[in-house]
Parts: sequence; C-alpha cells; structure tokens
Amino acid sequence: MSEEINKKESKKKTEESSVTKSSLDTKKQADQTILESKDTEKKLVDNKNLSDQKKIDSDPKISQSNLEKKVSVKKTEGIDDISKSSKTKPLKTLTSSSVKTKKAVESNNKHESKLNQNDSSTKNNENNEYVEKLVSINRVAKVVKGGRRFSFAALVVVGDGNGLVGHGKGKAKEVPEAIKKATDEAKCKMIRVPLRQGRTLHHDIKGRFDSGKVYLRSAPSGTGVIAGGPMRAVFEALGIQDIVAKSVGTSNPHNMVRATFEALKSASSPKIIAVRRNLKINDITKRRKISQGGDENAKN
Repeated sequence: MSEEINKKESKKKTEESSVTKSSLDTKKQADQTILESKDTEKKLVDNKNLSDQKKIDSDPKISQSNLEKKVSVKKTEGIDDISKSSKTKPLKTLTSSSVKTKKAVESNNKHESKLNQNDSSTKNNENNEYVEKLVSINRVAKVVKGGRRFSFAALVVVGDGNGLVGHGKGKAKEVPEAIKKATDEAKCKMIRVPLRQGRTLHHDIKGRFDSGKVYLRSAPSGTGVIAGGPMRAVFEALGIQDIVAKSVGTSNPHNMVRATFEALKSASSPKIIAVRRNLKINDITKRRKISQGGDENAKN
C-alpha cells in the first residue's frame, strides 16, 4: 500500500512540474512577442521621423516654423531658470532693478515717440503746408540755323502762410518741368518776414529793383489785400491779410516780385529794434501808440 501511495504522489509531482514548465514556456513566448512588437513599433517611429525630417529639409517654411518652436522653447526654459533663480535672490535688489528697467523703458518710449512726431511734422511741412502761386509763364524762342526752338519760363512764389516766403524762376521745354524747377529754387531761397499779429506789416516800406518801385503800407484789420497780381501772389503766400500796396514804374512781373522782396527784406519788428537800440519793447510800442493817437487827433 505504501508503494502505491508513493507512486501516486510521484505522478502528481511530475504532472505539476510539467504544468509549471508549460506555463513558464507560454509566459516566455508572450514576453518575446511583446518585445518583438515594441521593436517593430520603434522601427516604424524611426522611419516616420526620418521621413518627416526629409520633408522639413525639403520645405523651408516647415524648417523655419520648427526653428521658431525651438527658440520659443529655449526662451521659456530660460525664463523658468530666471524665475527659479529670482526666487532665491532677496526682494530688495529685485525691486530696485525692476524700477530702473521700467524707467529706462519709459524714457526710451518717450524719446521714440518724440522722434516720430518730429519726423511726421517735418514731412507735413514739406508736403502739405507750403502755398505755391504761379505768377507768370512766358514762352521763349531761341533762333537757330534750322528755325526756332521754343521753351517756357515760369515764375513761382512759395510760402508757408506764416511769415516764410520765397520766389524762383525755371526754364524748360515743357511747362510742368519749368514750374517744378521754379518751385525748387523758391524753396531754397526763402526769407522770414516779421508780421504784426500775423496779419499785416509793422511799418510802411519802400522797395526798388531796376525800374520797379513798390510802396507797402500796413493796414488795420478788415482792409484786405489791396495789391496788383504779382504782389498779391507774394502777400497770399506770405500770409498777410491786411495791406495796401502800389507799384510805380514797370509792370514786368519779375521786376515787381523782386522789388517787393527787397522791400520785405528791410522789414523789422519792435523786438529787432529794441535789441538794436538796447531798449525795452514796451518803450517802442508806447511811442507807436502815442504817434497813432496824435495822427487820429489831427484827423479829427
């Protein structure tokens, strides 16, 4: 009986051992299949990455976008590092440095805004604010062996309407080119004329150029511009609203314009006279008021 029991136990042990071996073999096979599947997945991913890299190299837009992403990632990493390092530093140093940087940035922004405003104002002055008046156009003929060659001479007056005025002449085979040359010359030869209240002259003036004589008189408000054609163009470009002018002698527009400019060059203001005589402006204006009062009493 004991022998039979031992045989049964030995059979059970052999069966259990065979079962365990088979289970171990199945586990090993499953592990191997899992590893093989992982290797295949890695190979597929590598192949995809290689194909993507080839596409990126071929397309410059994609490469630029990837570079920008890398740069942004690096910046964020740097910011994180700075934030981590700033946590360790004391608060006082951080506040002082941040205040200084803020002040520097604000000052730079203000400076840039001022520069932009100045640039825009200069551009507007150059393009929009100048008043251009065409005084005369004359057709000129040059006699040559084969006949006559015609060209055009233009006289132009340019001003800003606030005390600046200039004149110029240009000659070309076509009218627009002649006008352009004349305006460029007028802008280069501008003079400043002092005005009283921005509307009239401070005093009466005489001007002369060759046979052209000009008399300019200041006028009260409401008088308007009483002057001839060439002189009227000069006063409108200058910004004078009240004046009485008379030209004696020639009616040539060139001589009339030059005579008016000679008269305007000799114009002065109480400020200029006060500096010249070492006086105060009030002393000169008082004399003007007294003289005006005497004239009014004499008229009455």
